[in-house]
Amino acid sequence: MSDPETQFAIQAVLNRYARACDQRDWAAFDDIFTADVSVNYGGAFELASRDAVVEMIRSMLGGCGPTQHLLGNFDSSTADGQASSRCYVRAIHAGTGDRSNVIYEVWAEYRDMLVRTPSGWRIARREMHVTKETGDRGILG
Repeated sequence: MSDPETQFAIQAVLNRYARACDQRDWAAFDDIFTADVSVNYGGAFELASRDAVVEMIRSMLGGCGPTQHLLGNFDSSTADGQASSRCYVRAIHAGTGDRSNVIYEVWAEYRDMLVRTPSGWRIARREMHVTKETGDRGILG
């Protein structure tokens, strides 16, 4: 278990991720992921490097209209400058243009390993475990 201040700092990084996705704030990912982050969003979405991850997120959300990434049920523990974290995510993606009425939604859990850097906590490894998907995934870029 982490002390409350550390738990809040880790939760803030996770919340910055959700906000960066929804606001399409690509530069914000510099303060979220380590440069050598590795992620597995499932299937072919195994990537290594912040640039590759941001490019994948950018291409996926590029086909969408508004999105909303909701996070909850945060749990983290720390030891020796590293942390493990889990949280639920419910991400809703709306289409755009003549597909603005189309929705794709995913329920999942993020399982993260974070490291403490001189600039604060950063995600070094992320795995996304999907529970359920609904709607049309085709609206993703």
